[in-house]
This record gives sequence, C-alpha cells and structure tokens, in this order.
Amino acid sequence: MDQAVSSSALGAVSAVGLSPVQLFLHASIVVKLVMIGLVACSIFVWAVIVEKILLIRRINHEAASFEDLFWSGGSLDDLYETEGARPVHPLAAVFGAAMGEWRRSSRIEGIDMVRGGTQERIDRAINITIAREEDRLSRYVTMLATIGPVAPFVGLFGTVWGIMHAFGSIAAMHNTNLSVVAPGISEALFATAIGLITAIPAYVAYNLITRSLDNFSERMQAFGTEFAAILSRQSEERKAGKN
Repeated sequence: MDQAVSSSALGAVSAVGLSPVQLFLHASIVVKLVMIGLVACSIFVWAVIVEKILLIRRINHEAASFEDLFWSGGSLDDLYETEGARPVHPLAAVFGAAMGEWRRSSRIEGIDMVRGGTQERIDRAINITIAREEDRLSRYVTMLATIGPVAPFVGLFGTVWGIMHAFGSIAAMHNTNLSVVAPGISEALFATAIGLITAIPAYVAYNLITRSLDNFSERMQAFGTEFAAILSRQSEERKAGKN
C-alpha cells in the first residue's frame, strides 16, 4: 500500500516536472515576481560586466597609444590640437585640461607676479578631470555592489514564500504526500538558486572591475603628476627667460 502511494506521488511530481520552465509556471505569483526580478537583475549584471570589460580594454589601449605619442618628443601644442582639444579618452582629457589651463594662464598679463598661481590651477584642472573621468568610468558599477549582497536575500524571500505555499497546500489538502509538498519546495529552492546565480557574478565582477578601474585611476594620477611637473618646469623656464 505504501509503495503504491509513493509511486503515485512520484508520478505526480514527474507530471509537474523539475525543469526551470515548469518550476516557474507552477510557482505562486509572488515567487514568479521574485524570479522575474532576479532574472532581470542577472541580465543587467552581465550587461554591465560585458560593457566594463570592453571599456577597460579600450581605455588601456588608448592610454598606451597616447603615452607613446606624448613621450615621443613631439610638440605639446601639436598634440593638444590633435588629441587634447577634443579628447575621446580619459588620458587625453587629463592632458587637454592641464594643457588648456596652462595655455590660458600663459596669456594672462602679470601671471608671473602670482607665485604658484599657474601651478595651482593646473593641479586643480587635473584633479577635477580625473574625478569626472572616474565617475564616468565607474557608472553602474555600484549597482553590482548592491545586487551582489541583496540578490541572495531576495531569493531567500522567494524560498520562504514557496515553503509557506507548500505548507498551505498541505493544510488545504490534509495530505503530506510528496506530490503535495514537492512542487512548493522545488519552486522555493529554484528561487534561491536564481538569487545565487545573480549574486555570485555580481560580487566577483564588482571586485575585479573596481580593482581594474582603480589601477587606471592611478595611471591617470601618475600621468597628471608627471605632466604637471613638465608644465611647471616650462613655466620656470619662461620666467627665467624674462628675467
């Protein structure tokens, strides 16, 4: 008799199915909403990951090409006209901001009377540009930091609701057979799985992308410091020439 009941229960479970589509279709409306929300977050996470990977590769390649031009010994004015006036990548933007400020300051009469005035403006222009580029490059990255910790708890909410739904089915049918309990438990565990599938890539990608962007930020800072020193030496040479 027990064996017959078990066979019947297993047959009912098989009829429902354990495929992701079947688990979604037979889930309660609340668990369906949780699943849809987590899948949407997962798509967003992977879109950000792909976009940032391509972005980081591109800006590093562009930075390397620009540094080759910068240190080739060519005219800074010519480089400004070709790269700095309308920058298309972060390092060129830093160069353009500093060079533009230096050129504007050099036109001001009596600028040499204000000690350190030119250098302060150049440093400020570099720092503001670097901060603006960092904000632009890190756009949407903070969302990964939010989705990573939150997604498992959203999945857990779906799990709890699915288990409640399973117990509700038991109470309504006055039956504890596997055919009654299994669908609710399965959809509950499936919600947890989606939460983890969403959270793990978000958490790992956030750490890797943040580290890569921090490295590039340090690269911009180093270039800005070196270029500011070059402009400072040129300013001192101009002052010495006038004296």
